[in-house]
Amino acid sequence: MNGKTFAIACGLAASLLVPAAFGQGSPVLTVHVDKTAAKVSPMLYGLMTEEINYSYDGGLYAEMVRNRTFRSDWSGIRYWYLVEGGKAAVKMSIDKETGPSKALDASLRLDIQQADEKNRAGVLNEGYWGFALRPNTTYEGSFYAKADSAALGPVTVSLVQNQSNRVVASATVAGIGTDWKQYHYTLKTGAIQPSAENHLEITVGHPGTLWLNLVSLFPPTYHDRPNGNRVDLMELLAAMHPQFLRFPGGNYLEGNHISERFEWKKTIGPLVDRPTHPSPWGYHSSDGMGLLEFLEWCEDLHMQPVLAVYAGYSLEGEHVNPGADLEPYIQDALDEIEYVTGDTSTKWGAERARDGHPQPFKLTYVEIGNEDWFDRSGSYDARYAQFYKAIKAKYPDLQLIATAPVKGIRPDVLDEHYYLRATQFFHDANHYDKTDRNGPKIFVGEWATREGSPTPNFGAALGDAAWMTGMERNSDIVIMASYAPLLVNVNGMQWETDLIGYDALRSYGSPSYYAQVMFASHLGDERPEASFEGVDTANPKLFYSVTKDTRKKRLYVKLVNAYSTAQSVEIRLDGAHLARTGRVTTLSAPGTQATNTIDAPKNLVPAETTLKDVSSDFRHTLPAYSIQVLELDLQ
Repeated sequence: MNGKTFAIACGLAASLLVPAAFGQGSPVLTVHVDKTAAKVSPMLYGLMTEEINYSYDGGLYAEMVRNRTFRSDWSGIRYWYLVEGGKAAVKMSIDKETGPSKALDASLRLDIQQADEKNRAGVLNEGYWGFALRPNTTYEGSFYAKADSAALGPVTVSLVQNQSNRVVASATVAGIGTDWKQYHYTLKTGAIQPSAENHLEITVGHPGTLWLNLVSLFPPTYHDRPNGNRVDLMELLAAMHPQFLRFPGGNYLEGNHISERFEWKKTIGPLVDRPTHPSPWGYHSSDGMGLLEFLEWCEDLHMQPVLAVYAGYSLEGEHVNPGADLEPYIQDALDEIEYVTGDTSTKWGAERARDGHPQPFKLTYVEIGNEDWFDRSGSYDARYAQFYKAIKAKYPDLQLIATAPVKGIRPDVLDEHYYLRATQFFHDANHYDKTDRNGPKIFVGEWATREGSPTPNFGAALGDAAWMTGMERNSDIVIMASYAPLLVNVNGMQWETDLIGYDALRSYGSPSYYAQVMFASHLGDERPEASFEGVDTANPKLFYSVTKDTRKKRLYVKLVNAYSTAQSVEIRLDGAHLARTGRVTTLSAPGTQATNTIDAPKNLVPAETTLKDVSSDFRHTLPAYSIQVLELDLQ
């Protein structure tokens, strides 16, 4: 049977309930439904993001043109190649003396020696592993250009199939002048087959010189936002019901060097005024995904921003000394917070309004730096304290997150990261059970079971689910958690294992993704008192979490079976009046190596079935290698 059929079959098997007369040795889950142990954090599940694995450029950010600002290296202008039809002749080079703006002060220069209407000359771009084209779809593009004279004639922009060299969409841009100007064009496909095996061509039919920069092409975007995000990836993220977005995230915030950090002021405003910058993962960031785009991403998915500000440490060990040297960076963070939250009477609130978003954004959490335990200078205590005092003085209600333990000032929240194997997570699922409830609160800002490539296999999903039960059972102290990395282009993986995979045309959720969807979609606001007895603590492979939704009057019982055999569990629900039927959602696999891929995206998906004859005391059978959510309605 295929993966989906297998999951459904497991769900049916799991719905068998056997009342009374339990056998010896079955684990017993006892839930005191009418006794509240703690509140559940409403922000428990969210997203962590950074530029890695082509997560933004070549990923979520929908720009289709690769290297749109014509950066070059020893091999030439990467991802751009000459087009010479018939006897046409053209040369390309980087002109460092002219560009459309101060930020983009160089350009591509095309010297066309010979060309005519039937034998065109120009350049092509191969995109991020192709241009994903779909039938009857409109693509919006633009470029900045100038010519040496009007005699150059119009510019033709075309989408061309790689194998057949057939033009599937084309547009003509006339009137290229001798001064820099932005030109727009629209390309619409007809009745073609969906494919990424396409490229973009920009050609002319007359000799002359043409300068180009910021060549752009966008498909339809999520909520039709200009400069927006891929629809399929945003829909996958929306299904996770994320409550927050931590950005710009991780190493991308710090950069390899101080000069290569995420400088937010250089990522706002028109694209032509964004200079781009190196990312720490070996490729150049277009900075199309700038500060405002991150905030609009939050707006589109109804998430709260968790804003990380640069705190004076970069990955190659460079740091800024506390004191006077750090003050400009603190002021930069204060300006950034004002850009996010300030009204239009403030300097940076007015700047945000000029950028197209007059309404301020709600901000509760600000993270000071990233993984500052790597800083061997020992300066983080003092750096954090200096940021803390300055931010609290102006924004006393903000909750400030430390990225490493600090001594001088107690942080509101501490960010902790875990990258482990499944067995390690099994043994550590009780990690927060005895954490001091006096604080600080915990943000598990990065975590993942690292098994499977490029995305997790089912063994990793079991490890993830076990860890999530522990965070849910302690969600009075663990207030936020986010898996990392979130995204991976399967053609450009730099770190395994990643939650969501894609290429230019397709995308899919891993088994761990579906585990996240199940957990985040079934989360109450209270944790009732509960205990799980009779489980093997020396070699743990059974895990649980129970939460209650007081508004919906519903109990969510989450169970994880990492055994290779089915397991019977007695469930006792004290103090509850239950409906006779419920629902069970099951994610299961024949073995730990089973997974989803770009070619088999739905091999393992959750299946929902009816849970019959529910009572306050019943036996429930979990299939081998399974993750389940039982939904029980309270009367």
